[in-house]
Amino acid sequence: MGRFLRKSAIVTAGGLIQGLGMGLFLFPHSIPSGGAGGLAVLLHHFFRIDMGFALWIVNFSMLVLAIKFLGNRCTVWTMFAITVTSLSIYLSQRGFTIPYHNVWVDLLTGSLFLGAGVGLLLRQGVSNGGVGVLALIISSMRGTLPGRPLFWINGCIFILTASIIKWEIIIQALLSQWISTKIVDAVFKIRLYDAYTYAFRKK
Repeated sequence: MGRFLRKSAIVTAGGLIQGLGMGLFLFPHSIPSGGAGGLAVLLHHFFRIDMGFALWIVNFSMLVLAIKFLGNRCTVWTMFAITVTSLSIYLSQRGFTIPYHNVWVDLLTGSLFLGAGVGLLLRQGVSNGGVGVLALIISSMRGTLPGRPLFWINGCIFILTASIIKWEIIIQALLSQWISTKIVDAVFKIRLYDAYTYAFRKK
C-alpha cells in the first residue's frame, strides 16, 4: 500500500508539473510541448478545441494505438497521468494570470517544468502519453535513456506543425525539447527512490 500511495503521489505530481509548464508558459505562445502537444496545437488551430481537451484526445488516441505493447498496469497509470495533465492545463489557463509574458523566458521556464514532470512519470514506468509511449517502448527495448528517442520523434511532428502555423515555432519547439529532454534524463537518473520497472506484457 505504501508503494502504491507513493507512486500515486509521484505520478500526480508529474502530471501537475508538466501541465503547469504547458498551460502557463508554452501553449500561450503556441509552442508545442511535444509530439502530442504539436498535434493538439493543430487541433486547436483548425477546430478551436480547448488545448487541455485537445491534448487529452491526442494522448488517448495514441495510447489506444500502443496498448498492445503495455501491460494493464502501465496503461491505467498512463491514462491517469494524461488526465491529470489535461486538467492541470485547463485549470491553470483559467485560474492563473501571468501579467507579463516573454516568449524566451516562458520557453525556458515551461521547458524546465515539462522536463521535470515527464521525468517523474518515466521514473515510475509511466508514459506522459502521446509519443512518450513510443519513447518509453524504444527506451525499454534498447536499454537507453528515453530522452533521445523522445527528441527525434517530437522533432518530426514539430516540422509539420511549424509548416502549417508559423516556421518560428520549430526553433522554439526544438529548443524547448532539447532543454526538457535534458531535464528528463537528469530526473530519470536520480536514485532517490525505487522506480517501478516498466515491463512488456507477456505474450
